[in-house]
Amino acid sequence: MSNPAPVRLHESEIAVALSKLPGWQSTSGKLHREYKFADFVAAFAFMSGAALVAQGMDHHPEWFNVWNTVRIDLSTHDAAGITALDVKLAHAMETLASRLLGK
Repeated sequence: MSNPAPVRLHESEIAVALSKLPGWQSTSGKLHREYKFADFVAAFAFMSGAALVAQGMDHHPEWFNVWNTVRIDLSTHDAAGITALDVKLAHAMETLASRLLGK
């Protein structure tokens, strides 16, 4: 039996989620965030940890890395927008980033 298709969140639900995700915003139908770490090694450590979480969720980010910067866009292609999966992954990324950024 397959899992039900993820359901796209309404704008009001996205607004509530963003109120609990400082630094994240909704841009072009995606959750967006940019992190700046101390250096490339810290940025790569974040990406490695996030990759393990994402793989465990079977939900993978769009991201871009240059030196100490990681830009992330989260959306669920099956739902053509932002879903609870994106919010869950964003929270997990915040937890990982806060450890590396000392927050």
